[in-house]
Amino acid sequence: MDGTEAPVVDPARKKRRKCLLLVGATVLLLAVVLAVVLGVILTAKSSETSDFKSDVMNRCKRFIREHGGTASKFDCEEIWGTFEKAYIGKDPCDVPPEAYDPLFNSVKDAAACNTTLFWSKTNTVVHAFTENRDCLVTLEDTLLGFMFNGLTWCSKKESNETFTEGCPGWSDCKTSPVQSFWLKASANFATTACGSVSAMLNGSLDTPFSTSSIFASVEVKNLNPDNVKSLTILLVTKNTDTTTCNNLSFNDLKSSLNAKIAYNCREVP
Repeated sequence: MDGTEAPVVDPARKKRRKCLLLVGATVLLLAVVLAVVLGVILTAKSSETSDFKSDVMNRCKRFIREHGGTASKFDCEEIWGTFEKAYIGKDPCDVPPEAYDPLFNSVKDAAACNTTLFWSKTNTVVHAFTENRDCLVTLEDTLLGFMFNGLTWCSKKESNETFTEGCPGWSDCKTSPVQSFWLKASANFATTACGSVSAMLNGSLDTPFSTSSIFASVEVKNLNPDNVKSLTILLVTKNTDTTTCNNLSFNDLKSSLNAKIAYNCREVP
């Protein structure tokens, strides 16, 4: 071969080299994309937990700031830690009400005697009524009720994250983190009630006292006759409503109520 002659390049070898370079670049690109996507997902999950906790903590601090007095004894970080242990790392459909026992045992915030107000199907009306009044207190006016009112949360098996999306709804399973929390909260609210208590029900319904409601199935059954003297139904009515305190559904209420607890009903226009 002449020393000045250019070496002959094998076309097939050159093509293979290009293919290898292309494959290598593609693999590298996929790895980078996967890493970015994974990072975004992990960041989103971490942010989801952080945002939920931040909301809960802000509510806790606001409650303590606005109520002062005995409320100042509560530690929001401790409450969060106890709350989180109830559902973190668990199947979102396998969190029974008892999982929240440590939380409610550690946060004693019972309504004062003669101020407890239950409600059923009157959410907007009852909270508008109690917003500027201290004489009556709903579950959502207590510390834990205030902290978690309207929120959704869950975790997953073997996960240490809190999720606010993709959680089971109220009717999806009987022991979801949210449903179990409110069942436990309602039972605790009723158990600690004392004196004369009230319940605001909806007079626009044909059956204002529903045996399937939390008020009927949980709260009425957990009233302690040694502490509760009477239950007064506040039946919220409009001019066009035909439901009165003589509604047959109240017979179910009276039969469910302990005989030691006096029963009263008032129609509230």
